[in-house]
Amino acid sequence: MSLSPSLERIRIPGQPSLTHRLWSRINTDALVLLAVLGCQLMVVVDATIVNVALPDIQRSLGFSTSSLSWVLNAYTLTFGGLLLLGARLGDILGRRGTFLGGLTLFVSASMFGGFATDTSMLLVARAFQGVGAALAAPAALALLMTRFPEGNQRTRALALFTAVSIGGFSLGLVLGGALVQWLDWRWVFFVNVPIGAVVMIAGLLSLPRTAAQPGAFDLQGALYSTAGIGAIVYGLVNAAEHGWSSSVTIAALIVGLAFLIGFVYTESRAPQPITPLRLFASVSRSSAHLGRLVMVAGFMGIMFFLTQYLQEVLHYGPLETGVAYLPMTVATFAASQVTARVLVGRFSTRTLLITAFSVAAAGLFWLTTLDAQTPYLALLGPFVLIGAGGGMAFLSLTTAALRGVHPDDAGAASGLVNTAQQLGGTVGLAIMVAVFGAATRGLSPSTTTFAHGMTVTVLAAAILLTVGAVLMAITQGERRALAPATTGPVR
Repeated sequence: MSLSPSLERIRIPGQPSLTHRLWSRINTDALVLLAVLGCQLMVVVDATIVNVALPDIQRSLGFSTSSLSWVLNAYTLTFGGLLLLGARLGDILGRRGTFLGGLTLFVSASMFGGFATDTSMLLVARAFQGVGAALAAPAALALLMTRFPEGNQRTRALALFTAVSIGGFSLGLVLGGALVQWLDWRWVFFVNVPIGAVVMIAGLLSLPRTAAQPGAFDLQGALYSTAGIGAIVYGLVNAAEHGWSSSVTIAALIVGLAFLIGFVYTESRAPQPITPLRLFASVSRSSAHLGRLVMVAGFMGIMFFLTQYLQEVLHYGPLETGVAYLPMTVATFAASQVTARVLVGRFSTRTLLITAFSVAAAGLFWLTTLDAQTPYLALLGPFVLIGAGGGMAFLSLTTAALRGVHPDDAGAASGLVNTAQQLGGTVGLAIMVAVFGAATRGLSPSTTTFAHGMTVTVLAAAILLTVGAVLMAITQGERRALAPATTGPVR
């Protein structure tokens, strides 16, 4: 149907009307953006929306303090561990089908999680949510790149993608708080069903079909990487409850290390590895991945305990808890925009990263002054510094991680960036849970005990980011941020 009868008469013989062609293009672009951005929003929101619901989930299903972290880990572990394989599956099987299949699995697992009646059922649902996200997320970004040609169109589309990625963090916390307070914790999972249905319809109507490509599945590499990280995370979580000398802790860490060694060996021999080892040939690129892992580890580790601190110590409701995080998120978004528009090009990547890690670490050191009587206003300063440091680091870490990568390796390199981020959250949370367990072991449960354990945990995160700043100073060169990437092969 045309919008204007007068425009309808402006027609080239044998061609669709001008209005029809313009309207079709606008509609298709809008639907592609709705599908891609909607998928990214669900993936990002799902990493945080559950945070606010954790105390209610713990009371409802009987999680222990240490095992509660697996409600987050089960998602981030499968998501991060299978992300590279998911990207490869999209290239081989077709990105549209992989996107829709992953989205279907994600939405179905969300509904299953909402109906969970025990801890095992919820953890299985969270794991399958991660699998679905690992299939849908890389295919979504690849489809966006395909739809919008390089130039202004793609820049605007990626700007929206970045805004959704950053904004989804706070939206997840606020939305989670509202759903838990006004409805029930189960709605943090049920909400994905209607949103997912809209995204799926938009994808069916607009996403182009991509032909399947010949290639091999590096299932052994995916299995080794997921099993290795999973065993190490399990060992760290077990250490929080049973100590570092526990036989289970030691065995899990040894098994995890063995799997990771096997992963490196497999990738060095696989004809089409999910992670080409040549991507690690550059010291600055490798350190950027490690820096992202460190930054996210510090963030996610403290978020887990801050949520409980706000609710259990300061007695905030779920919605109040979500809103309490907004200053940190606003600072993250503002710092990222200032970095992109003002600082990039004026300072080297090394300078930006050292500053970013140092600012975030300063915020964490400041946060170690809290106790059971600390008011919320005293948290605003640390929140702003932590958010500003993270926002400043995001763009520079991405630039350093992708600089000099050959176009043939662009997909794998981008997947590696996302994997470092997801695994950073998983490993960081496990480490912080272990630190908290060691700090509070033998103490009677109370708000004072919890505040003490959190103070020690935040100190550990601050030290971790300080180490990150030193790492950036040693490994990053003085090249300008966003310097043009080379067109040759990876060196």
